[in-house]
Parts: sequence; C-alpha cells; structure tokens
Amino acid sequence: MPTLLLLAVLLAAGCSKQHYHAQADKDAYGIVGRKQQLLFGQTNAFTIETPYSQRDPKDIRWEELLGERKGGGGKQVITLDDALKLAVAHNRQYQFRKETLYLAALTLTGERHEFAKRPFATLGAGVIRESDKDGRVDGSGSLGFSQLLQSGGTISATLANDMLRYFTGDPRRSVTTVMSLNFTQPLLRGAGADVVAEVLRQAEREVIYDLRAFALFQQTFAVDIVTTYYRLLQREDTVRNAKNNYLKLVKIRELLEAQFIAQRRPKFEVDQAQQEELKGKSAYISSVESYQTALDQFKITLGLPLGVELALDDRALADLKKTGLLVVETDESAAFAAAVEHKLDLLNEIDRFEDSKRKIVVAADRLKANLTFVSGVSLANDSVNYSKFDVSQYTANAGLQLDLPFDRLLQRNAYRGTLILFERALRSLALTLDTSRDAVRQGLRNLDQLQQNYVIQTNALALADQRVDASNILLQAGRSQIRDQLEAQTAQVQAQNAVTQVLVDYLAARLKFLVDVGALRAEGEGWWLQPQPLPASTTPPQKRKPDGSGDAVAPPDKIFGTDR
Repeated sequence: MPTLLLLAVLLAAGCSKQHYHAQADKDAYGIVGRKQQLLFGQTNAFTIETPYSQRDPKDIRWEELLGERKGGGGKQVITLDDALKLAVAHNRQYQFRKETLYLAALTLTGERHEFAKRPFATLGAGVIRESDKDGRVDGSGSLGFSQLLQSGGTISATLANDMLRYFTGDPRRSVTTVMSLNFTQPLLRGAGADVVAEVLRQAEREVIYDLRAFALFQQTFAVDIVTTYYRLLQREDTVRNAKNNYLKLVKIRELLEAQFIAQRRPKFEVDQAQQEELKGKSAYISSVESYQTALDQFKITLGLPLGVELALDDRALADLKKTGLLVVETDESAAFAAAVEHKLDLLNEIDRFEDSKRKIVVAADRLKANLTFVSGVSLANDSVNYSKFDVSQYTANAGLQLDLPFDRLLQRNAYRGTLILFERALRSLALTLDTSRDAVRQGLRNLDQLQQNYVIQTNALALADQRVDASNILLQAGRSQIRDQLEAQTAQVQAQNAVTQVLVDYLAARLKFLVDVGALRAEGEGWWLQPQPLPASTTPPQKRKPDGSGDAVAPPDKIFGTDR
C-alpha cells in the first residue's frame, strides 16, 4: 500500500507543464476535428499556434513588436489569393475567433471529465509529542477513484491506510487499512440523464455552435478581404482616371492659351480652363491620399507592418471586367428556403431555441423532493497482520435519505426564469427569421438595382466618350465654348469611375447574398468570379434577367401597391 501511494505521487509530480499543454491541445484539436467531420463531412487543418506559442512568455519583450514596425519591409506584390492567405495567417480577429473555438472545445473536455473515472491519491505524515505522553508518528494515505454516472449516481472505491508508531516509551505501532466501495443514486430530484447530463449536452452543442459561427466568420471574412481588395483596385482606377483627366485639362489649357495669343479665344475662357486644371490636380492629389489611407488599413487587416510597401495585382480588376455581372438565378421563396436550411447562424438560433426548452425541464426537476439511495461496503485488515484481509469480516450498509421540498424559493425563481427565457428565445428566433428574410429581399433588390445601374452607367460612359471626342474636335476648330468641353470631360471621368464602382458593388452584393442564403463556397481558384448556384430547393427559382436592361420603369403606384 505505501509503495502504491508513493508511486502515484511520483507519477503525478513527474508531469511537466509541457505535458499538460500537449494533452490539452490533443484533446481540444481532436474534438474540433471530429465535430467538423460530423457537421461538414470534412476536417480542416485547425491550430491556434502562432510564432510566439512555443516561446517562454518571460522571453518575449514588447520591444520586439516595436522593432518589427520601425523599419520597412521591402516591397510585396500580392495577388488576391496571396491576400487571403496572409489574412488567414496574420489577421488578429481571425486568430481570436480560432481561439474562441479552441476554448469551447477545452471547456467540453472539462464537462466530459465530470463523468469520467477520476483517480485520486493522498499522503499525509506528521510528528506529535505531548508533554505528559509518548511521542508518535502519524501517517495516512488513500488511493481510489470516483465517478459520476449520467443517471445521477456516484460510485467510488477507496483503499485507505493509517499508521501510528510511538518512538518513545513502548515502541509499538498500529496500522489500519480499509477498502471501501460506495454508491449513491438520486431517485427523484437529480435523477436521469436528461437532467444530470444537461451541462455536458450543452457543452457538446456549444462546440457545434462555435464551429458554425467560425465557419460563417470564415465566409464573411473571405468576402470582406475580396471586397476590400477590389475596392482598392477601384481606388487605383480612380487615381488613374484622375491623373488622365488632369493631363487632358493641362492640354486644354495650353490649347486655349495658344488660341488666346492668336486672338481666337477670350481671356476668361483661358481662366476657366486654368481653374478646372487646378481642380483636376487637387482631385488627383485627394484620390492618391484616399488610396494610400485605404491601403494602410488593408495592411492592418492583413496583419502586416505599415512599413511594408504593398502593391496589388491589376489583373484581378481586368478579370472582373471580363467576367461582368454573374447572374444569381433564384427568387425570394427559394432563397429564403435555402437560408433556413443552410445559413449557419440561423441554424444556431433554431438550436438555441430548442436548448431553452430543455432548460425548463432541468429547472422543474429541482422543485422535486430529494430522495437518495445510499449504500456501501468496507473491509478492514486483520488487527495483527495489517496486510491481511478477512473477507468474511465486512461492513455493509444501504438506506434512503429524504429531503422534503419545504424551501424551494430559489428553485421556484429559477424555474420561472427559464419560462421567461424560453419566450425570449421564441421572440429572438422569430426576429432572426424575419431578419434573414429581409436580408434575402434586400439582397435581391440590390442586385436588381445594380444590374440596371450597370447598364445605365455603361451607356453613360459611351455617351460621355462621344461628347468628349465631339467637343474636342470643335474646340480645336475654335467653334465651341470651353464650358462644353469641360462639362464633357467631367462627365467622362464620373462615368468611368461609376462603371468600375458598379462592377465592384455588384461583386460585393452577390457574395454577401450568397453568404446570407448559406450558398457561398469559398474554395477553388478564383471562387469569387465563379457561378455559385444555390442549394437544391423544392421551390423552382424564377429566371432572372442577366443585365437588368429595359427602358421601361415601374410606375410609383405599382411599387407602392396602390395600382388598381
């Protein structure tokens, strides 16, 4: 017996903090992997490790972070795929969400441990001496395990040893060893897996919820990175348009100055041209500053030091212009049905509503009387030979303990609270369903509007180009006023910027709509420019016009629903 206790202590003392770290990772990553397979049919490489994870926190100084941000970082040209990979690797919010999922899995290991066999071992020793009595040494130890059953019962087994030895006077000793087995089982309150295992069940479900939340975050995160990348390319396009416009205004001013010298233009038209030239220069400078500010924010999003010189791949915008507007072929009913079946946060809300029902059952159980069956059996060693047991000399007990429900005020309040929380969950689910349908309706309207705007802005750009060409010919011949040329030039720049903006707006709206209906598949090369059909639905979707063309517009009475 002492040998066993000593061995247990040595084994426990030998577990290092690195061992516990590794065991926690193994359990948490295992839970995440198995739940991913169960939920999505596949597993993804999941880790919360960072470059600092394997270092001793005492060795990490804040000056390291400052040093990384003081210098430059060279120049990097990143594609959109590169940006997504950098963001996943370095974005702070992404890392935080991974850690949240990890902690949920870690919490689950604790709840599972509550129902596991839990070994224990204790040792104690002391010296006692009183003035008028003999000195003695006391020693005690115990070894055993206990386990909480999902029925609510508890079983425990213990091997205990007590030793007393006198070291003055009569050098006698007394050793007592007891083996015991105990079992308790609630019969009313706290009985049954529906009640006892609710905390474990909820912890299991919370990991599922966090997995869905993380998967949804991954989708929205990817969409945000793609959208931000294209917004930056749109700003680059605006900068180029502003620069080209400024150079054209310079040439116009130079032309008018020459015509003024030849007495073919009045001075005020030259002044007008010079004034527009200054406005064009200011617009160009402002567009450059706006682009640089947005680029710095993008570096922060990617987790890169601001000293890094970042350049984007212009081919992505060319690919978007070549692809045009990808049509989403669905209608409101089919899209909302897809959202109810596949949108991850909506599925979480539905499941949390079901959770609130179980909480009522658990709270109602605590209003019952507490009737417990208790039993046990123990066997002590021979009084002469402490290592010998006589199996015929045992002690057994069995009985019932009753705690009548006279004072249940706190339990009553908790029960009433769960009923209120259930109705809150009911209203929250209804609101989530309404919000999801509103997102579907708004998304479809937005796509329709952008399709029509794209056609309008494309036509506007063609007209603006014609106006610029025509007015430029007339200006060269001295047959038009400078105001006509300047207005045409301004309209051309605005139309160029508007066409690019509508293309990017439509891409962002389409990707957001796919997220809102649970249909986004952020995988594969160039997934953001690939058609992504909605999941199969029992309601056949209506075909949507790809270009939003048509000169006719709906009258107000039809829109307001007041037409007769």
